[in-house]
Amino acid sequence: MTHPELGEITGTKDKDYDLIWFAETCLRNVLRLEVYIADAEREGDQELAELFRKAQHESRKGAEQAKALLAARLAS
Repeated sequence: MTHPELGEITGTKDKDYDLIWFAETCLRNVLRLEVYIADAEREGDQELAELFRKAQHESRKGAEQAKALLAARLAS
């Protein structure tokens, strides 16, 4: 049976790990979407490029929010 990680193994509680994971995932999405935007633009599909730009903006926003929350928690 798997037990939830409560910080005893990694030294990081689930909620803190989740916040770090979320920030990293958002940042990876920003980078990945840059490739998708370039692919769409290369094919002349501006509608698709714009969709990816919007998604990239939201991922960047999520990363910034997560980084700010993480910084505040680390400072306390």
